[in-house]
Amino acid sequence: MALSGVENLARLPELRKKLFWTFLLLAVYRVGIHVPVPGVDVSALQEFFASAQNTLFGLFDMFSGGGLRNLSIFALGIMPYISASIIIQLLTVASPELKRLQKEEGEAGRKKITQYTRYGTVLITVVQGMGIAVGLESMASPTGAPVVLHAGWAFRLVTVVTLTTGTVFIMWLGEQITEKGLGNGISLIIFAGIVAGFPKAAFNTFRLLSTGEMTLFVLLLILAVMVAVLAFIVFMERAQRRIPIQYAKRMMGRKMMGGQTTHLPLRVNTAGVIPPIFASSILMFPATLAQFSNVDWLSRIAAYFMPQTILYSVLFVAMIVFFCFFYTAIIFDPKDIAENLKNQGGFIPGIRPGVRTQEYIDKVLTRITLWGALYISAICVLPMLLIRQVNVPFYFGGTSLLIVVGVAMDFMGQIQSYLISRQYEGLMQKSRGRGR
Repeated sequence: MALSGVENLARLPELRKKLFWTFLLLAVYRVGIHVPVPGVDVSALQEFFASAQNTLFGLFDMFSGGGLRNLSIFALGIMPYISASIIIQLLTVASPELKRLQKEEGEAGRKKITQYTRYGTVLITVVQGMGIAVGLESMASPTGAPVVLHAGWAFRLVTVVTLTTGTVFIMWLGEQITEKGLGNGISLIIFAGIVAGFPKAAFNTFRLLSTGEMTLFVLLLILAVMVAVLAFIVFMERAQRRIPIQYAKRMMGRKMMGGQTTHLPLRVNTAGVIPPIFASSILMFPATLAQFSNVDWLSRIAAYFMPQTILYSVLFVAMIVFFCFFYTAIIFDPKDIAENLKNQGGFIPGIRPGVRTQEYIDKVLTRITLWGALYISAICVLPMLLIRQVNVPFYFGGTSLLIVVGVAMDFMGQIQSYLISRQYEGLMQKSRGRGR
């Protein structure tokens, strides 16, 4: 019988094993979130975070699944690894050596780049860990209670070692999920951290509904907007522009090869969630500095960069558009595509190979990237308007929605591909048996 869907998972022991490893390793990550770093008053730290939702601390706490709020051993989450990966990608464009490793060395080159990324992750974690340790010593809750019980170099050293070890362990967990489980391990870890906050948000929402602070109409409006936004994200994440590619016929020995028609898929959202993450980090920087300073002019400047202001929304959209074009230019090179097509005997109908093909691909990519940037901007700004107008009692962020939907689609795609491959193998075995 052909495998027809997820209901047939029980028939595939290999898939059950992969799913078991995936959920087991994610459970280990969630347990570590609740193990605090020694020497910190967790209750005072949580009170501090209650007043720091619109700063970098709130953003990093979302990506760490609440680990920074508790200052757990996984407080930094996987963000240092993501930062190191982005830095390596940027250096690949500027460094001929890294570019050669990526393109010419094949699997060995990719392993070296992965190793460089790991070293960069450790370096970034050490720097961030020291910054957090020093910053915690100057923090206090709104009631004046110090966050650090015994400040000094002993606390700083313990914090740096603990946070670095925790980040390296998360990086290892992500690699193990990718190898033994299903999907991209790093993405699933971020996904688990964001989704972990949904039950608390739902509880707070129903609590406000029961006390009368939120009406049923407002709740239904929020749910309708969320469903519409999720459907729009799914549609846009699947959207692509397909450029037709024709391969010329050529003789290979006595056989005529080529002549087939295919297409070059260009995603509308090539940059993914990197632009809103970068834009949010930059715009939240002044508010983060204001948390550590009592300077009046810095506090006034930080007030202009709060997510509820119009200036923040305008700058946020402008930065998203900029980073969409910037990051797309880094990860997608029309010149390389045009050269590969020319070397393989491929061409775009009506377009001459070489420079003309490069210009055409670049023109099409620029147009769809603009639409992708506007799409990401709308998804990220709409929740802020909803929070401002309706007073949503939980973080309904566009960046988190993009990550959750994207990772969920990729995970289900992995399961579907596995089911299809197993179905194909079963059909091949049946045909061979009949042939014999």
